Amino acid sequence: MSSPVPSSPAASSPRVSNHGIASRGVSSPGASSPGVSRPVVSTQWLADHLGSDHLVILDATVFALAPSESGPRYLSGRDDYLTKGHIPGAVFADLFDVFSDPAGKFEFSRPNALLFEAAAASVGIDNGTTVIVYDAVLGQWAARIWWLFRSFGYDDVAVLDGGLAKWHAETRPFSTGGTRPRAVGRFTATERPELWVDKNFVESIVDGEADAALVCSLPSAEFAGTAGARPRAGHIPGSISLPAAALVDPATNAFLRGDQLSATIAPAVAAVGSSGHLVTYCGGGIAAAASALALIRAGNEHVSIYDGSLNEWTADASAPLSTPGR
Repeated sequence: MSSPVPSSPAASSPRVSNHGIASRGVSSPGASSPGVSRPVVSTQWLADHLGSDHLVILDATVFALAPSESGPRYLSGRDDYLTKGHIPGAVFADLFDVFSDPAGKFEFSRPNALLFEAAAASVGIDNGTTVIVYDAVLGQWAARIWWLFRSFGYDDVAVLDGGLAKWHAETRPFSTGGTRPRAVGRFTATERPELWVDKNFVESIVDGEADAALVCSLPSAEFAGTAGARPRAGHIPGSISLPAAALVDPATNAFLRGDQLSATIAPAVAAVGSSGHLVTYCGGGIAAAASALALIRAGNEHVSIYDGSLNEWTADASAPLSTPGR
């Protein structure tokens, strides 16, 4: 997973109380549900639709800490959400225990359909909700939530371009304290298993038996095997490097687009075979979601995530790794 760049609310941003909405760029609470047809929306789009009926905004922030001897460490963004501020009306989405399987073998393992249905309903989302997700980092955590919704058959969901960093830089309103989720009935999931692959499928790619390209979303040094907190370093053989951090503009935190995006993902797209199948992975399926988002935005429709990623792959001493930097 790529390293985060924590942000804090801009001092000049208009601040409102727990459930209020500042006047700038805010539509009336009676506005109808806007719906989304693309995987990313702009900060202006969200400002124009704040307060719309059936719109739920999720803050999915998680911060990466300095790794320990046992491996990567992470910190929930809930405290920052409550004390440093969030987009007005945003509900915190817990990726540790709610939008992941807390009983999973690896951290941030994807939940099953029943767990996900409960998670969605717990933050006020049913099958008539428009969902906008953001984080305070590079968008990878928001992309993970976006991917989970898509994998459970729900497409009225988008990631906020530039996330909280861009929202603050534009001095848009923010709130402190928590937001109580709206009461809903239930969310019904319809699984799309093709959006995930398992270790057996990845092994078949490595062995040349499956027509798909592997895309590693880790930082370049981890790809090369010269950095990283896992006991076994490197990448899955045959992978193309596409670091999640390279998919955003460092000046604005906005996602790359147009020619910049096409040039950045070109090596991955060039590696794909006749099937058009691209499989992204990272350490634990988070940064992989950011790469999957970028590939889909660029028009690549056949994309899957290896959820176990290197957490699972490196746990198997017999699974091969490439370390070109060593």
